[in-house]
Amino acid sequence: MNCTRHIQFPITSICIAPHQCQCQRKLCIDCQYEHGVDIKYTIPTHRFQDLVIKQLQDSKIDQTFEFTEQRKNFLMILSQTESMLKNTWQHLQESIKQIYDTIEMQDKSYLKIMNKDFNPTDFSNTDLEKLVQIVQGKIQNEWKVQKDFYLQKLLKVKDWWEKEIKAVNEKLMKEMDQNLSLNFNLKQQQNEQKSQSQVNLKPFSYEIIQANSIKQQEYCMAVAINKDCSIVAASCYQLIKIYDFNQGMMKQNQVLNQHQSDVATLNFMKQSNQLISGDNGSILIWTYNNDNSWICSQNIKGHSDWIRCIILDNNEDLFISSSDDKTIKFWVKKNEWICQQTIQDHSSCVQQLSLNEQQNQVISCGEDSLILIIEQSQPNKNWIVKQKIQVDCCGLRLCFINNNLFTFQPAYGNMMYVYEMNSVNITINQGNEVGWLFPQQFIKKRQLLVNKHDKYVNLIRFTENSQFKVEQSIQFEKNHIFGQLSDDGEYLITWDETSKEIQIRRFKQQ
Repeated sequence: MNCTRHIQFPITSICIAPHQCQCQRKLCIDCQYEHGVDIKYTIPTHRFQDLVIKQLQDSKIDQTFEFTEQRKNFLMILSQTESMLKNTWQHLQESIKQIYDTIEMQDKSYLKIMNKDFNPTDFSNTDLEKLVQIVQGKIQNEWKVQKDFYLQKLLKVKDWWEKEIKAVNEKLMKEMDQNLSLNFNLKQQQNEQKSQSQVNLKPFSYEIIQANSIKQQEYCMAVAINKDCSIVAASCYQLIKIYDFNQGMMKQNQVLNQHQSDVATLNFMKQSNQLISGDNGSILIWTYNNDNSWICSQNIKGHSDWIRCIILDNNEDLFISSSDDKTIKFWVKKNEWICQQTIQDHSSCVQQLSLNEQQNQVISCGEDSLILIIEQSQPNKNWIVKQKIQVDCCGLRLCFINNNLFTFQPAYGNMMYVYEMNSVNITINQGNEVGWLFPQQFIKKRQLLVNKHDKYVNLIRFTENSQFKVEQSIQFEKNHIFGQLSDDGEYLITWDETSKEIQIRRFKQQ
């Protein structure tokens, strides 16, 4: 097989360097020269296969006795549990049936007397005594008390059973999620291509729910949707409006008013009930209080100009901000959020940031026509600019798709660029971008990228063969459009200058 970069030369070796290669793993003679890595990390192709097999053999994967025994014992426990639950269920079912049958039979005996002609003189003294007690009201009162007692007991058993079964099931599912995650990881690895193919085969569109649109004359430059799509935060100049969100319908319940300038960024945290907002220099941390309201728990004077982007890592003990003051700041959580580090390599406004899946690389773009690749070093955990990519014009948006791939949207033209080992481009709508904010987002669950450019919001699929396909372009009359996709890709919420509405669109697969 010949090299894809130097097609005149065959591939002769494989790179096994622990770092993320700036070049490809498959190397020809010229690649080795350009690669700049110690020769001890390059292995001839004919020996690479033997090394892989040897490593697997050394790990003794083929010794399956312990695995087989454990699996056998686990299946035995499951079988015993099934049998025990079945016996318990049968016993409970029989007991409940017996009580209800007894109540029903007794009621029928009284109904029989009530609905049938009879001659009291034909009754025995014992039966007649029962009729006398009925006339006195004694028997029916006693029966009513007794029946109510049984019914209350049954209701308590039903509620207890429902509560306990639900609790046990939730605990079991939680334990499975925590302790059996290997199963899901293996399944994901085995079926990744298959599931992605199934997703990509089905076209989709985002359809507006017109009846749920909300009029807002003031600019809404930032929108955020919390992790379970139950709350939406939307800026309104210096205010933040908090909405309850249910099935595509928004209902306002609070207005936050502690910003001194227009709110430009909003981010809900996923691990805690907190919200981060940014304006012309300040970052505010909002905490959800016990009285069902949001309060400002910290006001950070972090930048000297507009804050354009804030991103959080998965653990949410780090967030990163970029600003028109030309800096990128890294904030860590101690007792409060403090600035750990500042990157000053941009020479103009820094528009957007994105963090990769491994959480060890940040990319940035700005008005200086530079893309920075910033990497976390080991072991001191400092962030270092590893690469500067000079582009033709300023960039407003970029986003990691995976650890090795990111997209970049320049301000002008009709191309969105994809960077890997070599950059490629995707044709989108013609136009020059003067709007800012509305960050690129990639929703892994749906393999979906949202990219705003000029008067269009483009919904782009990352296909099974690592290509990009524009599935839908939503056209607006003007290019001042702001918005956000929900984390599950179910809802797209936008505000635009023409309609002056907060509009909700919902994902629909065709």
